[in-house]
Amino acid sequence: MTSGRPRLLIIGGANAPVGQLSAELAERYDVVIADSVQEADEIRKGGIEAVLLDPDELRPMRGDLAVEPAIALLNAIGEGVCLVGPDAGVVWANDRFCAFDETVRARVIEVCREAHEFIAKADPASSPTCKFDIEPEETREHFEVFVSPANLSSGGAHVAAVVRDVTKRVRMERKITAIDRAGATLIDVQADEIRRARPAERLKLLQNRITQYTHDVLHFDHFIVRLINEETGKLEPVISEGMPPGASDLELLIENEGSGIMGLVAATGQSYLCDDAEADERYLPGLPGAKSSLTVPLRLQDRVIGVMNIESREAAAFTDLDRQFAEIFARYIAMALHMLDLLVVERCATNKMLSGRVEGELRDCLEDILSETDWLTGIKTGDPELASHVERIKADVERIRKRVRDVADGPQTLLGVERAMASSVRDPLLEGKRVLVADDAQKIRRIIRDVLTALGCEVTVCEDGAKAIDAVHECCGVGQPFDLVISDIKMPDRNGYEVFSAARKAIPDVPVVLMTGFGYDPHHSIVRASDDGLQCVLFKPFQIDRLLEEVRKAFKCDAQTDTD
Repeated sequence: MTSGRPRLLIIGGANAPVGQLSAELAERYDVVIADSVQEADEIRKGGIEAVLLDPDELRPMRGDLAVEPAIALLNAIGEGVCLVGPDAGVVWANDRFCAFDETVRARVIEVCREAHEFIAKADPASSPTCKFDIEPEETREHFEVFVSPANLSSGGAHVAAVVRDVTKRVRMERKITAIDRAGATLIDVQADEIRRARPAERLKLLQNRITQYTHDVLHFDHFIVRLINEETGKLEPVISEGMPPGASDLELLIENEGSGIMGLVAATGQSYLCDDAEADERYLPGLPGAKSSLTVPLRLQDRVIGVMNIESREAAAFTDLDRQFAEIFARYIAMALHMLDLLVVERCATNKMLSGRVEGELRDCLEDILSETDWLTGIKTGDPELASHVERIKADVERIRKRVRDVADGPQTLLGVERAMASSVRDPLLEGKRVLVADDAQKIRRIIRDVLTALGCEVTVCEDGAKAIDAVHECCGVGQPFDLVISDIKMPDRNGYEVFSAARKAIPDVPVVLMTGFGYDPHHSIVRASDDGLQCVLFKPFQIDRLLEEVRKAFKCDAQTDTD
């Protein structure tokens, strides 16, 4: 027979005075006592109108008790939640908070203690909330903690803390900041550095910075940067780190098929993640033992000027986050390389303009000198010495005009040729040496050929890079390899680096001298060849004596090597 009173289930625990509660509530309830949650589950099947339990037993409660929807919600939100009492003890916590490292929980309790003091002084009606950022050194994680007052019916200065793990967000923000800082350094062109450095030295400085930041900020150790050659449609290697020479030797075009992943990225402007190099048909050999790669475009606004390819010996080594970071850094690389090219182009234009201006300024003076010589010629003195001096003055005026025109022509000519030809005698060091000269400018080819031939060299001239490479192979085929190769950098079909590379493969250790107009090197042959043992680079218009100095230096080194 039932009493008609509601049934009250008391779940005991260390902090619950079960006996005392049962006696005091017996007049209003039919009290049922359970010693554990499991026992309570069985009892509740018979119907329970109310539940009283120890707070320590609240967190692991199961079933459909009245408090469980709130507990389920707090466990599902993905953030740590805890209730902290006046004594800085945790009264209750959800599963996420309990899963935190002990160091993290201790720091949360510590900031709750700090928040107690602030909240106690604040206006209760304002519902003050304190925000803290904690970064325990032991875990290297990052958390945001929001502490608010908790108004409980039992009274007491309780606070509720919500703990949010923001480690991924903070690390991403700091990584992007580091990339921005590194990128800003790449494009930070200092006037003093520009004045002191030649174009090749500027690119070398940029290459060193790119290599450093790619390693320190992005943690990529094996990569190659290729730029698009607008004239040939090729992807030409500019910077390489940790890659074998064969990776740079691949001839790649801007195309969807046939030139691997890099050709595809250059053609589409879309990044490409290769998780399995062995299974991906687009992957072309690069890093030995590579199992995955990441390729991103180098963009200038909406224009793709090249690609950056990163490789790893681990499968699926790169994430989508790595792709985003690499794309950001690649834009800075594109801007830095473009700025270097603009500086070289500006230098070319400025030199041409100044040379033309000098010629214009001298024109009137030279004409006046010639007028004076005509006047002197008209004087019938009968003095042959005076006539000789007048003719010499006229000749000097013509030489001044020619030299000014030569300077104005810039890379289309060389300087000091007349003097060199007038004083040239056959040089035993150069006698019989076979020299290849490649330049698409006929005047340059002729000048170098005539000067070297006068000194005793056997000179072969080629009008472009392709013919020069063929000549290298032909001479080796008949057992008469060249002793020296002199090549222009900017030629319509093959650039200076390609001539250099072909010559060094066919004739190991052959000295190579590269030439470029005003330092113009759109494909960055200078740095690439310098890394592989280039003899030297001459910047047109150079003094012909400067070339002869390098030629003699190369042959002296060969003679010294033979002696050793």
